Amino acid sequence: MVILSVKGLKKYFTMGENIVKALDGIDLEIQKGEFLAIVGTSGSGKSTLLNMLGGMDNPTSGEVMIDGHDISKMSRDELTICRRRKIGFVFQNYNLLPLLNVYENIVLPIKLDGIQPDDTYIDTILKLLNLESKKYAMPNQLSGGQQQRAALARALAAKPTIILADEPTGNLDSKTSQDVLGLMKVSGLKLVQTIVMITHNEEIAQMADRIIRLEDGKIVKGGADDVESR
Repeated sequence: MVILSVKGLKKYFTMGENIVKALDGIDLEIQKGEFLAIVGTSGSGKSTLLNMLGGMDNPTSGEVMIDGHDISKMSRDELTICRRRKIGFVFQNYNLLPLLNVYENIVLPIKLDGIQPDDTYIDTILKLLNLESKKYAMPNQLSGGQQQRAALARALAAKPTIILADEPTGNLDSKTSQDVLGLMKVSGLKLVQTIVMITHNEEIAQMADRIIRLEDGKIVKGGADDVESR
């Protein structure tokens, strides 16, 4: 089942007299439960594509479909609700609030949406991510790997359809990166989450089910006609 797709996606910027084609006609389908890695050099369009998939930026043309709904045609309020309920974000810099403990950081987005947190489910996530003993710890009491796992727990807690991860291991050492990505993959399988991750790390990308490569705003490997599976 296709859970996320883009068709004819373009994002152009004007810089003086030049047009920068950050994305130049992307066609992509992502299956429910798939773990997809997007790789490419700096400036290839990875972050722009992730922003489009998460509804954080508007395309110049084309469509982004999540669970059958074109988010590029949603109003601002509709898009906000969609992001809260269908998309979980994991960023390179964790973005944990320093004055809140791990549990409070995890449930904050849920409470902002006016929903009562499912504490049983959250405890399951904490156990899965080996954070049970850190539930009430403050962010400054955690290692980098533990902070990233807490950020992943926050993304999973709202039971989103899709997890979008932006260089989630960029600030971690090699071993911790492997551990966090391994847990991300296990949680995706057990919780039936679709994961889309951008990374410049080829070794980390190999942990995904499928890899696509971007160059100059185009898919050059792993697209519909050239699937690179793992």
